[in-house]
Amino acid sequence: MLRQLSISSFRFFLAGKGLSFQTGKNFGLALLVGAFAGLVVVAFRFLIDLGFAWIFDPAVALNRRWVFVVLPPLGALVGYLLIRRFDSLEHARGTDSAILAYHRRCGYVPPAVLPVKSVASVLTIASGGSAGYEGPVTLLGAACGSLVASWFGLPARARRILMTAGISAGIAALFQAPLAGAIFGFEVLYSSSDVEYECLLPCFTAATVAYTVFACFFGWGTLFLMPTGIVYENGLRLLPYFVLALAVTFGARFYIRFFTTAERTFAALPVPGWARVVLGGLATGVLGLLVPEVLGTSYAVIQRTLSGGSLALGALVLLFFAKVVATSFTVGSGGSGGVFAPALVCGGTLGAAVGTAFAHLLPASFGIQPAAFALVGMAGFLASSIRTPMAAIVMVAEISGNHGLLVPAMWVCGIAFWLNNGWSLYRSQPHSRESSPARFVAPLRTN
Repeated sequence: MLRQLSISSFRFFLAGKGLSFQTGKNFGLALLVGAFAGLVVVAFRFLIDLGFAWIFDPAVALNRRWVFVVLPPLGALVGYLLIRRFDSLEHARGTDSAILAYHRRCGYVPPAVLPVKSVASVLTIASGGSAGYEGPVTLLGAACGSLVASWFGLPARARRILMTAGISAGIAALFQAPLAGAIFGFEVLYSSSDVEYECLLPCFTAATVAYTVFACFFGWGTLFLMPTGIVYENGLRLLPYFVLALAVTFGARFYIRFFTTAERTFAALPVPGWARVVLGGLATGVLGLLVPEVLGTSYAVIQRTLSGGSLALGALVLLFFAKVVATSFTVGSGGSGGVFAPALVCGGTLGAAVGTAFAHLLPASFGIQPAAFALVGMAGFLASSIRTPMAAIVMVAEISGNHGLLVPAMWVCGIAFWLNNGWSLYRSQPHSRESSPARFVAPLRTN
């Protein structure tokens, strides 16, 4: 009787298709990718802090204006030459390269990405280049997943899944946004609403572990601080938020068009690649002389808009256009950095500008708060420009600690994502699963 009971209990716990040796193996691999990527992002973050401490101190730079012109081209040049030293990394740009690796290279990312891309990106951005760290960290996470797959000799399908889990892990850790990072990994691969559902659980596992590892070193707080009490509590505000959705839609189109035009223009110049990077860095530095806030990541601008800082409407509009131009010069010329974080800055400034305008036009009973429009504008701009509406909605809540604006964020992201169908900052994104080269390309030999 006892023997039958024990056998029945054993079968009960193993019943169904969910539990198996393969399930445990997949969970363990995703956990390993998360831990590995988390440690890599920790090292990357230390490198970032070191770069800003040794290379570019804004307080000192304001007293030595020539630094704005000299450092951006110098940092971009050294980063470019470092990447060019390795032939396999010549096109290792960031998130776009990770997406390309998923669809066309069977999830293979060269291991040399880990040290080289880290140093090159820090040199570019810490010297004043207008770019973000999310592009490099996405590629770093993808390299972690690809490397784990190589260690275990996994086939192309498993390599792609682990690479996607690594993307989630990198974003979850650096942005301190575990849920948004997990969603970003399987959502960013297509420009439509298609997702890679096979990657969902590995992405959740890896993002959770990577965020935990990162938080053990840098704390459990949010990336930005936002005052409490900023919530959605008046249905009439949907009308101004609709206008915001239109504003971020066309703002994202301008960002995409200007960036791609800058890329083509720099690529067509009859000069060596290193000269293009120097020209782009020099143009960024000259713009930084006029608008210093556009240099680097410009996170201080985001924090100011979320804190309700007193920025005039004209200043906000100027910052939006200046950040688009500076990022296009830095990254479009071949500099190492991402376009995701600048999109956050553009969305925040554009949202705050719309909110400021409505605060002056509408009665006080509407309760328009420019900080709320800045946060929702960030979400809408991301959803529209990089085609990740779900990740954008969750991310702005996680990086600010404000979950009271989910409804207007859903409203703005849905409209902006729908209206900007066919527009994306990432050229490697296929429109749908059916059009993905991963469905019909021959396996790539990586050894």
